[in-house]
Amino acid sequence: MEVVVYPDPRLLRKTAPVAPIDDGVRANVAEMFRLMYADHGVGLAAPQVGWSVRLFVINPSGDPANKAEERVIINPVPKKKAGKVIGEEGCLSFPGIYVEVERARHVVIAWTDLEGVPHEEQWSDWPARIFQHEFDHLENVLLVHRMSTADRMQHAEALDDLRREFEEA
Repeated sequence: MEVVVYPDPRLLRKTAPVAPIDDGVRANVAEMFRLMYADHGVGLAAPQVGWSVRLFVINPSGDPANKAEERVIINPVPKKKAGKVIGEEGCLSFPGIYVEVERARHVVIAWTDLEGVPHEEQWSDWPARIFQHEFDHLENVLLVHRMSTADRMQHAEALDDLRREFEEA
């Protein structure tokens, strides 16, 4: 398993619900956390590792020692959004590219955890931003789709480099 980089078409495959939650799912989740931390990320969605299911892992602290912040989000459903805030986002599938993205400040979400337990919570600010970014991946919305025209122009060379590296690989 490795992090898939734009413009790999696996980033845009339709995602399927996770069922059942078995040892294979648990092994993939453990590897996703390892990859996320290796790249200094705070979230990683299954499509970013070429796995087309509705699952992502997050740790808003980004600290692998802070296990209390780790969440495995399976089959998430956004229930409510409120407020707006603009903030900088990067993406492990777009290395070195950062853009300002408008997101909801607060989200109410429902999901299932790795033990099959359902949850519904309100998240705000940084955790809400991470949720929305990773949820975008499950909906086939990438960082490039969130870029303004000015962002696309500013990052045109970097995006071209990613395309060229993908074609050469």
